Amino acid sequence: MRIRGAVLEQIGAPAPYADSKPIVVSELDLGDPAPGELLVRIEAAGLCHSDLSVVDGNRVRPLPMLLGHEAAGRIERIGGDDSDLAVGQRVVMTFLPRCGHCEGCATDGRTPCVPGSMSNNAGELLSGGRRLLRDGEPVNHHLGVSGFATHAVVDRHSVVPVDDDVPPEIAAVLGCAVLTGGGALLNSARPGRGDRVMVVGLGGVGMAAVLVAASLRKELDTEVIAVDTLPEKLALATELGATRGYTPAELAEQHVQAEIVVEAAGNVRAFETAVAATAPGGVTVTVGLPNPEARASISPLGLVAQGRSIVGSYLGSAVPSRDIPEYVRMWREGRLPVERLISTRIGLDEVNHAMDELAAGHGLRQVIMFD
Repeated sequence: MRIRGAVLEQIGAPAPYADSKPIVVSELDLGDPAPGELLVRIEAAGLCHSDLSVVDGNRVRPLPMLLGHEAAGRIERIGGDDSDLAVGQRVVMTFLPRCGHCEGCATDGRTPCVPGSMSNNAGELLSGGRRLLRDGEPVNHHLGVSGFATHAVVDRHSVVPVDDDVPPEIAAVLGCAVLTGGGALLNSARPGRGDRVMVVGLGGVGMAAVLVAASLRKELDTEVIAVDTLPEKLALATELGATRGYTPAELAEQHVQAEIVVEAAGNVRAFETAVAATAPGGVTVTVGLPNPEARASISPLGLVAQGRSIVGSYLGSAVPSRDIPEYVRMWREGRLPVERLISTRIGLDEVNHAMDELAAGHGLRQVIMFD
C-alpha cells in the first residue's frame, strides 16, 4: 500500500534543520504484514531525543530511514491466521521488541533483547528484512517502528494493546517517555520509604520520571528534586509535583544530594552532575544516550568509600507488556497526568522544524497527530 512518511536522508546536516531539511516527507510503498506482524494505522507519534540523536549523528543508523519510535495507532490488518489481537484495537509501539526467549529477555527487563537489538541496529523488523520501499529501493525501519508515517508494519512483539479510553497521544508517550523515565525509578532504582529522588534533565523522559516520582510521594514520604539549566522547566516540574528545583550551579553551591538520582539529559556534564549529587549509599540511574565517544570523569574512590552505585537503564529496564498496563492504571486513577508532558501537537510536514525545537530544549513532547 502507499503511505506517507518522514524519511531521514542525511545524518549530521547543519542546523537549523528547517533550512537544511535532512528529513524528507514523501510517499513510500509498505509491504503486507507477514505472520506475526501487524499493519497499524498511526494515530499519534512523539518526537524524542532518540530521533534527534539519529539526525545529529550521535547515534548512527543505516540510511535512508523512516524515523519515529514512540507511536500509537489502530490495527488494520493481521499477518497470518493466529493472533491474540484484533483488527481495530489501539496499540502502543515500543522501540525494543522482546522475543521472550533470549538471555536478554530472561533478565526481566534489566538487559535488552538480543535479537531485538540486532534487528534494530540493522534497520529491520524482528523477523528479519524490511517492509518499506521508495522508488523500488529499500528504506530502513527505525527501532522496529518507523512511526512518523500514516501506517507501519510492526512485529507483534513491538506493540502493547490499550483500551479505547486511552487517547492516542497519551498512548504514544507511554511507549517511550513514560516507560523510560518511570522505569528508571520503578524497575532500576526501586525507591524505599524516605528516599529522596532527584531527576537531572527535564526533557520528556526526565519530566516523566518526575511525574512517576511525584505519584509515590504520599506512599513513600519522599522528596522530589528537579534539576535543569532552564528555569521554565524547573517551574513546570514544581507544578507537576517536584518539591524543589535547582540549576546545576545551584545544586553544587548548596551541596544538595539525594539517595536516588536519575540522569535523563544524555550528556557528560549532566551525568557527572548526577553522580556528584548522589548521597552516600545511593544510586545513580542513567537513561540518557550521549555520543558513543563521550567520556565522563568520576572518582572511583567516591563510589567505594561511600557505598554508591551507578546503574544503566535502557528503556527503563522495562517489560512493556507488564509495565504499560500499570502506567495506564495510574493515569486512569489521576495519579499520572501524562497529558501534561505533551507541549505541542504538530503535523507531519513540520518534522524538521520540530527537530530544531527539540535540539533547543523547547517544550517536552511534540506529538505528530494523524487524521
